[in-house]
Amino acid sequence: MSSPSLSRSVDDRRAAADRFDFRNLHPHARFGTASDRYAGWLGQIYSEDTFGNRISSRKRTLGGRTFEERQLPIESVRGYFDHFDVLELDFTFYRPLRKQDEPSSNYFVLSNYLDHAPDDASFLLKAPRQYFGRRLRRGGEFVENPDYLDAEAYVDTFHRPAVDLMGDRLEGILFQQEYRRVPDSPSPEANVEQLDAFFDALPSTIQYHVELRSEHLMDVGYFDWLATRGLGHVFSHWTWLPAIRDQWARCGERFSAANDQAVARLLTPRNTKYADAYAMAHPFDAPAPEICETDEARDMVLDATALTYRAQAQDVLLNVIANNRAWGNAPDLTRTIAHRILDEEERRESA
Repeated sequence: MSSPSLSRSVDDRRAAADRFDFRNLHPHARFGTASDRYAGWLGQIYSEDTFGNRISSRKRTLGGRTFEERQLPIESVRGYFDHFDVLELDFTFYRPLRKQDEPSSNYFVLSNYLDHAPDDASFLLKAPRQYFGRRLRRGGEFVENPDYLDAEAYVDTFHRPAVDLMGDRLEGILFQQEYRRVPDSPSPEANVEQLDAFFDALPSTIQYHVELRSEHLMDVGYFDWLATRGLGHVFSHWTWLPAIRDQWARCGERFSAANDQAVARLLTPRNTKYADAYAMAHPFDAPAPEICETDEARDMVLDATALTYRAQAQDVLLNVIANNRAWGNAPDLTRTIAHRILDEEERRESA
């Protein structure tokens, strides 16, 4: 696995990272973010004067507080790929691409992204929760999901149209299973059995990565099943999950995806609820000291760095996906990890 980064000095790559250019920074790491159109990134990823009055705004209420979200037009994705190697699109998590034999609004949003993205752009796509969530919120409460693990509906309304639209630009599909308390969960063995039947019914042409958000379901049998199926484990730095270093130990210190790629998602501070992380990070234009200056944040950066070198040792390509809520500002989080990776490279070269 080769990369243009091998022909650039560490100093050149540091200078690029300080310009928020993270492309080809390490031969076994590919950097991206979860979503991309944040007006808070103007002056970092996007030019200040490019979009004029085409920045949209909406109100969002979380945890009893109201926030203004400012969003760039979809065409900004072309500028995004001047800085990053991969983009995770997560709006598809909320609804499929087709509904009742007609394209959904998400189908047209995805088409618009592809019209503006470079031809060689790489995307990770989140599968709809409609098919991978055991329970969904409806009318202010959680109810059992009748479409849970409906493989046929998933293929018809999401998988097939996504592959038809994206072609080679689709690098993988992420399946996120919601957090479940032990009393509300199947046993780890039953969970694997249910998931196995679902993935057995899916086309084998795209790499799948699975993010479980329930620690008690992550046993040896689960990770053995991932490896047997060639499914990737998503190393997720998230509220109620163990640290990435602990996930690495649990999975037997191995990467399991058949295409020799892996995904690390840096989402929220551990032991911090979504609404609280959002409030601390908003408006996402700078690092938030109450997040990024914690021991948890330091460990997250070290874990992402260590996982990069684990990927190098096993000849795997690691997709490092940063989220604003994990730091305050995803570009600055990526820059911090980039410098830590390059520090380690220099240390190894001088040893």
